[in-house]
Amino acid sequence: MAVIRSLLFNLLFYPGTLVYVLGVIAVSPLGDGPVQATVHGWSNFHHWLVRHVLGIRFEIDGKVPEGAYLIAFKHEAMVETIEALRFAEKPVVVMKRELTTIPLFGWVTRRYGVIGVDREAGARALRNMLAEGKRAIEQGRPVAIFPEGTRVPHGKRPELRPGFAGLYRALGLPVVPVAHDSAKIWGRGLAKRSGVIHVRVGEIIPAGLKRDDIEARVHAAINLLNS
Repeated sequence: MAVIRSLLFNLLFYPGTLVYVLGVIAVSPLGDGPVQATVHGWSNFHHWLVRHVLGIRFEIDGKVPEGAYLIAFKHEAMVETIEALRFAEKPVVVMKRELTTIPLFGWVTRRYGVIGVDREAGARALRNMLAEGKRAIEQGRPVAIFPEGTRVPHGKRPELRPGFAGLYRALGLPVVPVAHDSAKIWGRGLAKRSGVIHVRVGEIIPAGLKRDDIEARVHAAINLLNS
């Protein structure tokens, strides 16, 4: 049954995504508001499919505050990368640069506002991330980041990538950590099991901490549900 539900999800989600991509292109001349509304409509469409086709619910403890924050998400599956658009108000998402170069979809991500990171570019990638992050702050938008850098199986606790501490220091923003256990039911394979994804929004971590301190506190907070 899980395989059938997952196949149906894919048959609906990916063609539907193309419709929303074309919708963003169509409304783009009208300004940022219609673009953002269309992108958020896509994330709501995804959420509806997750809930009603895959049978996955979210139990959320806490709420991401509005305003300019650095939001640090645990990264276990694809599902939270799209749900991030629902957890925060118009977040600028840090993502792999490869995703921003996908035909049509990549243009939409850049039009909405993302920070594409080239992992092979070293210091240049960090400079670009900082510049885009400061632009997000000027717009009053939060920056969502997955500080582990890549998806990890549930139960794994890798160290944070160094770019997180650099972004934290340069932007001077407090951090909102978000823990979850999505990989318990959303694996890398085709079949997604029905069930509950638990999400916990941690206490705000202030700006201005030393690197070892901020990394330790964020690492502990995003792994609270990692048992």
